[in-house]
Amino acid sequence: MEEAYEVPTYLNYIDGRWVSSDGGGLLESLNPATGEIVAKAQCSTKSDVDAAVEAARRAFDDYVWQGKRPHERAHVLRRIAELLRQNVEPLSVLLTKENGKPLADARGEILNAANVFDYYAAIARHIVGRIPRYGDTDVSLVVYEPVGVCGLIVPWNSPISLLSWKLGAALAAGCTAVIKPSEYTPAITMEFVRLLDSIKELPKGVVNVVTGPGEPVGSELVKHPLVDKISFTGSTETGRRIMEMASVNLKRINLECGGKSANIVLDDANFDQAVKGAFWGIFRSAGQSCNAGSRLLVQASIYDKFLDALVDMAKRVRVGNGLDPDTEIGPLISEKHLNRVMGYIKSGIEEGATLVHGGRRLVEGELAKGFFVEPTIFKDVTREMKIFQEEIFGPVLCVIPFHDDQEAIDIANDTKYGLAGNIWSRNIFRIMRIARALRTGTIWVNRHLNPGPEVPFGGYKQSGIGRETGMEGLMEYLEVKHISLNLKEEFERVRR
Repeated sequence: MEEAYEVPTYLNYIDGRWVSSDGGGLLESLNPATGEIVAKAQCSTKSDVDAAVEAARRAFDDYVWQGKRPHERAHVLRRIAELLRQNVEPLSVLLTKENGKPLADARGEILNAANVFDYYAAIARHIVGRIPRYGDTDVSLVVYEPVGVCGLIVPWNSPISLLSWKLGAALAAGCTAVIKPSEYTPAITMEFVRLLDSIKELPKGVVNVVTGPGEPVGSELVKHPLVDKISFTGSTETGRRIMEMASVNLKRINLECGGKSANIVLDDANFDQAVKGAFWGIFRSAGQSCNAGSRLLVQASIYDKFLDALVDMAKRVRVGNGLDPDTEIGPLISEKHLNRVMGYIKSGIEEGATLVHGGRRLVEGELAKGFFVEPTIFKDVTREMKIFQEEIFGPVLCVIPFHDDQEAIDIANDTKYGLAGNIWSRNIFRIMRIARALRTGTIWVNRHLNPGPEVPFGGYKQSGIGRETGMEGLMEYLEVKHISLNLKEEFERVRR
């Protein structure tokens, strides 16, 4: 008889110790492909958040981390990268079980996170100020200091990659942190924290983790008077609430929120390259990405041919359990989210868009217990429709024709979001004109997604505040201090 699988239960990590929640409750993490329980984690309370923040505050105020030399902080960051690479296989399998993404994508996420920590290890040694000079006897020092205690609120869609953006920069700057992972992906976060716990050079209290839902864990972290900064990735609606709560004591905030990115294909693009890029720009991770190219703008002269090619790809793509090596698109994260996405598909049909492919929940065979939705493609989409204007966060694509470059710009900018976008063309002059006119934080040209952590990522308009990764991402965790020295007396004494 086959032995029953023992579901692991994870504790909070506070001040270098694994501790149960004060409330004693547990939350369950489910495999979205099978509905099975992957793990249990603490359903934390306000007192748990208080304990984690107080530990981070002590560690910061006692200089156990910010007082270390830059090369010592860099060593710890490099060690984190090494441990991620050494454990890529078990971490990837767990990430796929908990999040649903294909195993190859999960491996890519873990390795990407390792690259991010390596990057911040390098620039941790290059946080330097400057000395403006105003005269013989006046000297000004401009110095950079860590912000303090940082609350890092991480989503479920790329839980380790996005955590690396926040934690890498925070540790490089000399900050301490309290991490709040999504309630959908606590296990992969806590396994990552096990790696941190094994690094003896990382002092207790520098990194702390409390698990649980946004209420009360996230809100108590945001409101806490001893927290100096909040970095959040998630929906624009939640970002607004965080902004309001953080205003009580004027916390520093980073908000990386929603997107409705435009993928613009000009008539001189490499056709096959653009079709593949546009397809995976929306359907990778089942569309559960803030930077997904959910609005596809195709020049009218190639529109019909391009749409046919997309539908052909959608018919051939493999949707299934991410642990199956043949799977290309995995499930949505939960039944609640699946119902939300299906609601948008219904809305598109009711508002008059034409469904050219997909639109169904997949329940055949081994997919019956999971949260799978077909790659869905709409045409005849107008600007006032919900599927054009609102972030769906699922495998739903709107394909819209345009006639000239200015019309493409107008359609692309007609949204409250401004996170990312793509341009596919061989003409550098058209590319640059359109790129400069788009009100969005990132433009990818003849590609999709960032080449590495060296560049900043963040949005215009209601897609957020601030930047992550790159030197700009590091600066979000640093305060700027000006020290003005009047050395007149000393100079005159030396002259005498």
